[in-house]
Amino acid sequence: MLPPQRHRSEAANPSQQQVPPQRLSLARRAVGILRELFPEPPEPGPRRVPRSLSVLLQVAAVLLGVFVMLVRVPSVRFPAWDGIYAEDLKIFLPQALQKPWHLLVPNNGYIELVPRLIAQFVTYLPLGDAAAAFAISGALVTAGCALFIFHVSSGHVRSPMLRLVLALAVVLLPVAQIEIADSGVDAPWYLLFALFWAVLWRPRTRAGMAGAAAVGFFTAASTTMSVVFAPLLLARVIAFPRLREHAVTAGWAAGCLLQLPYVVSNLASVHSRAGHPASPGLALAFYGHDVVLPALGWHLAWWLQSAAGRNGATLIIGAILAVFFLWALITQRGRTRVFVVASLMTGFLFTAFGATLSANLTVLNVTEDAEHGSWYTTLPIFLIAAAAIVAVDSFIRHRQVRLQTVAAVTALVGVLSVGWVTDFRHNGFRSDDAIYWPPVATAWLHACERKPDGVIYEQAGSEIMKAIPCARLRRLCLTWVTLERAGVHRAASGRHPQVSPCLAIRSH
Repeated sequence: MLPPQRHRSEAANPSQQQVPPQRLSLARRAVGILRELFPEPPEPGPRRVPRSLSVLLQVAAVLLGVFVMLVRVPSVRFPAWDGIYAEDLKIFLPQALQKPWHLLVPNNGYIELVPRLIAQFVTYLPLGDAAAAFAISGALVTAGCALFIFHVSSGHVRSPMLRLVLALAVVLLPVAQIEIADSGVDAPWYLLFALFWAVLWRPRTRAGMAGAAAVGFFTAASTTMSVVFAPLLLARVIAFPRLREHAVTAGWAAGCLLQLPYVVSNLASVHSRAGHPASPGLALAFYGHDVVLPALGWHLAWWLQSAAGRNGATLIIGAILAVFFLWALITQRGRTRVFVVASLMTGFLFTAFGATLSANLTVLNVTEDAEHGSWYTTLPIFLIAAAAIVAVDSFIRHRQVRLQTVAAVTALVGVLSVGWVTDFRHNGFRSDDAIYWPPVATAWLHACERKPDGVIYEQAGSEIMKAIPCARLRRLCLTWVTLERAGVHRAASGRHPQVSPCLAIRSH
């Protein structure tokens, strides 16, 4: 017996049947959320300027960034290009002269590949130009990272104008000149900025994948702090299992494997910092006082402290940031929400990890011109600015009213500019602890005149005497000769006589 006509009709037209919606499993929803963190960059639009002009403009932007970084360090004692800072003089330059291309030598329990590469190339320059070479190299790494971030952040920041603001946040970072600006030893701290964005980037070309892998490798091979990106890289593996998506993961893993034997050896030492960690309370206080408080500007933080005390000022800035990011999490769409959470959590983990391993830094006094361990605050402060920029970009993308767009961008730039302007130049360890290089270079060259093929023992900073092989010192002082002939090389202040290392050459 045939079924009723109604049933025959439904059987003949299955599309008319109502299929109950299937709910995604928790795992699939989690993968979908993780995918939001790694968006594909937009398709390239029609080229508006010739490629050669575009390359020229980018080179000019990098050179401008180098200039800005160099002038950010106050020349109270001497300009940045006349001083060598910290391990650049104490360790890297002497060891590069003693044993050329011995790059895998641990310092403080891990290797620092990029600073040692910089020092190695500096040895091929005239000795009198070593200070300028270190300072310019550090500034070049900063500007290069800013340009890299400008390009690879397009998946999260669609507005070119706001990507420019993001790049400026790298170059104009408020706390930079306290410790990390214009030096070889601290170049890896800027590479961490680039690595964060490289982890989120999905390059389309082989050149892009090679660039992401290089950033991952050189960063991980220069600082153990890159281990903080492991959760993001794991999220990337879960969201995109295809091997093609993991150039940055492969580069980072290779750098970590290079570090592994040195880190394991250090952990077994009685002098390892891991054996004396800071308490969670101290690490949390360090994040609040040294990341949240100066997030909108170093000097602004000090002005607020003078009025409300350190804890009160921290609560004020923390409340402002909390209101803004709660607004972003409530009003903006999924991708922006995921980015805000990921960037703020990464910044917090970065600070907590560094402060825990460096317990002494959490209890040292902080002054208006000095903060021990401020390098642990640089990436988190940058990520706070990055999260704000991504939130504003998301807001203006969904607004048809031009006035709202202009107002949002103006407010963002105005808030960020408070720190950029007031903190453009101020003293820090980079200004106060750098060694005035010209007299040191002159002393080395004069000593080597007496035994040009021998070894001299000279002071390198505040460390013990270093063995300097004279045969490896370059004696042609191009920078000094050019500036002296032009009559423009003057001391930055009257406290230091302007001693030219080229005098040693002339007397020889």
